[in-house]
Amino acid sequence: MIKYQHIERVGNDEVDGILVGKVYVQPKIDGANGQIGLDEAGALYCASRNQVLSEAVTNQGFWNHVWDNAVMYLAYLHEHPAHILYGEWMVPHSLKTYRATAWRKFYVFDVWDTAAEKYLPYEDYAPALEACGIEVVPVLAVIHNPTEDKLLQYVQANTYLIEDGKGCGEGIVLKNYAFANRYGRTTWAKIVRNEFKEENRRTFGSPGVIMVSTESRIAEQYVTAGRLDKIKAKMQEAGPWSSRRIPEYLNRVWHELITEEMWNILKAHKNPTIDFKLLNRMVIARIKELDRETF
Repeated sequence: MIKYQHIERVGNDEVDGILVGKVYVQPKIDGANGQIGLDEAGALYCASRNQVLSEAVTNQGFWNHVWDNAVMYLAYLHEHPAHILYGEWMVPHSLKTYRATAWRKFYVFDVWDTAAEKYLPYEDYAPALEACGIEVVPVLAVIHNPTEDKLLQYVQANTYLIEDGKGCGEGIVLKNYAFANRYGRTTWAKIVRNEFKEENRRTFGSPGVIMVSTESRIAEQYVTAGRLDKIKAKMQEAGPWSSRRIPEYLNRVWHELITEEMWNILKAHKNPTIDFKLLNRMVIARIKELDRETF
């Protein structure tokens, strides 16, 4: 399996320049990350973000769904054996306003071509997937050189899979298939409506597209998937992982952020005023966003 990348918020240096050129706007949906492909022996497999699944480890029923619909997925993969299907397995998570008919389905939002070592543009994979009966996250718009103000309109207008009268979705994902960041990586961007909503409401009282606090920017920048993987690996060296170790896990991330990154934070944000109670809440929310399998 090839682990799916993390999507960065617009404004992060990982996606600096992504809005220059042809940008695809897709709905961001809130479920459990999954992938489907063929292994080296040509057999069907499915995985969560971090591990290959089995009858014993199903990722909330995703493994069962794939095997119940194996004929459908194999119809596509036998024609495209080098492809990995990345998508969202729709089970209740943070956002509860999806239609009843949206749940317990797999929605493909990206296809990785292992032979070409690149993501396929939407129009190159969507028709073939849909012809096999596979759900595909649609494109809301294709825009050349969009501004952030223009993109916010799509955040507000995104009602994909949302029950009528229940507002809009979690946010949008922005893809520029010709983009590589300053580090040479293909990375997508996002604008999220509901992320850190409760914490920011307490601070700012804003219900719509929220104002982003210094504390949330720090959490976004310094709490990364790589940092979490490293801390978990260190913990596993001292003993097996279990849910009882979650408080230790949260405290280790917080301790490392304060002891190892504070000088960098002060320089990057020009000696900001920091509410450390709010920062701690933001850090925990960020951990839960990145490590959905644990939480």
